[in-house]
Amino acid sequence: MKVVVAHNRYREAIPSGENVIVDTEIAQLRAAGVEVLPFLRSSDSIGELPAVQKALLPLSPIYGRAAQQDLARLLADERPDVLHLHNPYPLLSPWVIRTAHAHGVPVIQTVHNYRQVCSSGLYFRDGHNCQDCRGKLVGWPAVKHRCYRGSAAQSALMATTLAVHRPTWRSVERFIALTDRIAAHLRDYGIPDERIVLKANGLPDPGDPAPLGEGFLYGARLSPEKGLGLLLDAWRRHPDGSLGPLRIAGDGELRPLAERAAAERSDVTYLGGISRDEMAAARVASAVVIASPTWNDVLPTVILEAMAAGRPVLGTDVGGIPYLVGDEAGWVVPPDAASLAAALPVARDEAATRAKGARTRYLRDFHPDVLTGRLLAVYREISGNSDPTSR
Repeated sequence: MKVVVAHNRYREAIPSGENVIVDTEIAQLRAAGVEVLPFLRSSDSIGELPAVQKALLPLSPIYGRAAQQDLARLLADERPDVLHLHNPYPLLSPWVIRTAHAHGVPVIQTVHNYRQVCSSGLYFRDGHNCQDCRGKLVGWPAVKHRCYRGSAAQSALMATTLAVHRPTWRSVERFIALTDRIAAHLRDYGIPDERIVLKANGLPDPGDPAPLGEGFLYGARLSPEKGLGLLLDAWRRHPDGSLGPLRIAGDGELRPLAERAAAERSDVTYLGGISRDEMAAARVASAVVIASPTWNDVLPTVILEAMAAGRPVLGTDVGGIPYLVGDEAGWVVPPDAASLAAALPVARDEAATRAKGARTRYLRDFHPDVLTGRLLAVYREISGNSDPTSR
């Protein structure tokens, strides 16, 4: 089987679980004997584009002329069975779906966020969850609130892109919904159940877990929706040292918040923006991983990594977190400081009893051997229903 994997990589300076998942999935598919043809663009390359392409860049979310030309050549030369799309913005554009269909290639898309409807993709703005654009032909509230990159002009362009490509998205043969809430989002968008497949992301098996360490690890982009402020509010409700150590890893606009907490309390350590290997070491040194977003986070990679390493998760009841943690891999609480504060000593005391459940859930539901098999079944189904004479 031959598969084109299309993805616009997020900037490397901002940690992206989506980039990690795409890289991992490509490796897993190749290990399963699939011929993978990566069709990748990177937002890091925007500054190096030729002047003509830079001039056309504002239109690339709608069409992306250079990407369509390159993809058309690839499809004509390689005649793949399937195109698997992840993130199309800004350099690929959803138009790659139309280009693939013009060459008789069926399309599957993994839905990592809510950007069929929401210009930011988060259903979150100004510190709270927001669905003001849901059900509207054009998302003018996104323009009013400058939801895309803090710019009214860019938000208008993205809102227009979403309106233009509504029929494009509805032509996709299969959508991979990472969680039940993403599946509900797609149904609300008008996608019928028979074109939605529920399949989470998977990560390579790191091997048998190391013995539990001590305390808690929080690792995320340090932006408001990721819940660092919520966690620190809950943490300060306990005496210094009573819960064991809290390690904070990541970087972003809330970095001063992490630095101030580390300066004020002896039980808080700010590790900064660290490498994946350093993050793995911090995970081993900890007993519990915290995922405390306040937005409807789809599928935090940090939770998958925790379960694979046999670390239970203390998470907030938003987005895909209840689906990921389930009944055995940790604890899920409402996204408020009082509830999180009450759960912290429970997680400290029960970590050892939940660790085995976390590892078991990973092996049963999120191991690559399980998930790659499901993905291959979807590829076979949609490629079998396409017209090979047009490829």
